[in-house]
Amino acid sequence: MSAAVGAHTAQMTALATIAALVAAAIHTYIFVLESVTFESAGRRVFGVRDDAEARIVRRWAFNQGWYNLFLAVGAAVGALVLAFGDGHVGAALVLFACGSMAGAASVLAATDRALLRPAAIQGGPSAVAVVAAAITLI
Repeated sequence: MSAAVGAHTAQMTALATIAALVAAAIHTYIFVLESVTFESAGRRVFGVRDDAEARIVRRWAFNQGWYNLFLAVGAAVGALVLAFGDGHVGAALVLFACGSMAGAASVLAATDRALLRPAAIQGGPSAVAVVAAAITLI
């Protein structure tokens, strides 16, 4: 491998690692909103108007929060393995976890144009991680 290719791979590895860790942090925060603080601060973020609505969607939000946490763990573990362990294994984990995040963000954006900003927050770093991790495999 030439020095230029090695430097390029190192840059993409760093970018994928940072973007995946940012995506993991965002999805951990979403977990907290959906599964820990939903009946107070979390519900306001999601536009739930009152206690009656919160009770109706509480189980959904709690379950959805855990999905987000599991994806966050996958992205974080993948980022760390990519940076400090087996690059192929780390890239595979980042591609799966962050690809799932980016896919979910795309669905969110397609659902309602008013949700474009949260979709970009949720999907931007994960999409960057997917592209950068894929490039590390080339």
